[in-house]
Formats: sequence, structure tokens, C-alpha cells
Amino acid sequence: MPDKVKVLVVGLGNMGASHASAYHRNPGFEIVGLMSRTIKSKPLPDELKDYPVFEDCDEALKVTRPDAVSINSWPNTHAEFAIKALNADAHVFMEKPIATNIEDAKAVVELARKKNKKLVLGYILRVHPSWMKFIELGRTLGKPLAMRLNLNQQSSGEAWTWHKNLIDSLIPIVDCGVHYVDVMCQLTGAKPVRVHGIGASLWAEADKPNYGHLHVTFDDGSVGWYEAGWGPMMSEVAYFVKDVVGPKGAVSIVPDPKQTKEGLSDSADIDQHTKTDAIRYHHAEVDENKNFVREDEIFTMSDEPGHQDLCDREQAFFLKAINEDLDLSESMDAAVNSLRIVLAAEQSINEKRVVELT
Repeated sequence: MPDKVKVLVVGLGNMGASHASAYHRNPGFEIVGLMSRTIKSKPLPDELKDYPVFEDCDEALKVTRPDAVSINSWPNTHAEFAIKALNADAHVFMEKPIATNIEDAKAVVELARKKNKKLVLGYILRVHPSWMKFIELGRTLGKPLAMRLNLNQQSSGEAWTWHKNLIDSLIPIVDCGVHYVDVMCQLTGAKPVRVHGIGASLWAEADKPNYGHLHVTFDDGSVGWYEAGWGPMMSEVAYFVKDVVGPKGAVSIVPDPKQTKEGLSDSADIDQHTKTDAIRYHHAEVDENKNFVREDEIFTMSDEPGHQDLCDREQAFFLKAINEDLDLSESMDAAVNSLRIVLAAEQSINEKRVVELT
């Protein structure tokens, strides 16, 4: 049986706490430290209270000498911490996005390859069975595809603060957009060639546009749009659209808006970001009277994983990648590619033009 993987957890916010909980309960990992720049001034979950804590990454790496580092800090620190971890000969799990610019993203991937270390990105939809089914069915619809995806979040209570802080690092269509353009790339298997973005500043407290929309065109003729907005003014109407249309029909994810956490609006509930009620598969074929040949199929997603379950799955995969020396080339390149698309959308907003991708 392999030795336990000693892991240092960097960042203890929403995602960091969930990943730390996954390491705590997974017998293949041993947490050797928790690091956050303000960790000593904030309460920790009971299950994490007995682990060593650090407020400096360099000190934490030197003292704990981890086999792996889990990076769940603000996006503008991801590349810095990843490079420190890789240079300390540690494998890296990193929450998305891989960096806030494409140069840093490429540098992280290049260093992981050079050091022969595993780099797993927190693309949570890649371990979600419902989203895997959505992509599987979407690939049967023919080409080109028209993909419509959004995730708008109404900010209040604790969500007000973390949405505001996130915008200090990245605008919404960049931070969340990497998930959904990654889905588009998986659906099409095609090369993105053109990106257009629009944005609006609706939140006086935020330093950057809190609403955005991106359009991406692929070299197989497929097109997709993604919309994201954060703030107390965001509408709860049509905040969750997950839809792909092709010549042979359409596949749609339908959310369950009823199961929410007390104190959070539906759109701000992190479990709602991945949760599905059903997948609807519409068949476009018609008979001689132009009536549909087949009724829509409904795939009910019962007992699907919640947010913590998905974090557990991500860390189980991270452990498998380390112990079985999995080749992660595709997922690393995909992380850079999805970031390239959303950053092109931000460039399009800033420069008020369509961005051609080379």
C-alpha cells in the first residue's frame, strides 16, 4: 500500500475548506499544514483545528516538506504559489483558474512537466456524473453546435463579501467562465478561433465590471455564449441556463431551484452551481407529416453528488494521479486553453473589438 501523501493546504475559503475536509477524511492523505495569510485570526472547522497553521507560504513549505500542495487562494496568487510548490518538488492541486494571465499559466504547466510533477486543476464539472452525461449526449447532436451557458449569482450575506473579493482578482466571466468554455471545448473537440465579449459595471462597490457576456466561435462552425454576473442587483430569472443545440436535437440541464441554503439566494448557493434535477434530450427528427418521431427523453439525476462529494472526488482523482502516475497532459493543456478564451473575452471588452485567436 502506498505511503500517505503529505499535503499542505493553501487557502481556507469556501473551496479550500471543502478540499481540506476531503483530505482530512481520505486515508490516502495526511494533512501536514494549513496556510492562509490570516489563518490565525479566523476560526477553523472543528475537524481541522489540530493541524499546524502557517501565515507564510515559504515557511509552510520549508517546515512541512509536503509531497503535495493544494492551492485554493485568491486567483491572483495561484501561479505564484504553484511555482513555489513545484520548485519544492511537490505535486499540485490548484483551484481554477490556473493563473490570471496566459504567460503565467504556460509557465506553471511547463514547470510541472519539467519537474515531472502532477498538476490537477479544480475543474469540478469534469468529475460530475451529470455533466459528463451532458457532454456525452451533446456529442451525439451533430455539427455545428450552438451552446448556451450561464451562471448569474445574486450577492447577499456572506456571498456579498466573497463575490466582491473575487472581482478584485478576476471578472465573473473569467473566474467562472473557464469551467463552461472547457465544457464547450469538450463538446466540440474543435479549435476556438474568435472571441467577443461585452461587460457592464452595475456594482459601485466593485472595481471591475461585475456583469459580462462572451461569444466564442470554433473552427467547425460551432458557436457558444457564456454569461455571468455577480452582485446584489442580479436577477434570479434564468440565472441557470445549460443548453446545447445541434442539427439532431438539443440537450439541456434543468436545475432544482428549491433546495437552497438558509441565508443565500438560489443563485449564490454553491451547491446549485453544479446540481441538476434532470437532463432533457430532445430529438429533432420528424416524419412525413413533420411531427417528431421520438418524444424527448428525461434522464433523472437521482442521488447525484453535492458540492462536498465533488470535492472528495477531485481529491480522490488527485491521489490516483500521484499513485498511478497518470498522464495529465490533456487536462493541463485544456486549462490553459479555457483560460486563453476567457481572457480574450476580457481583452475584447477592454479594447471594444473582436479578438482573433491564433
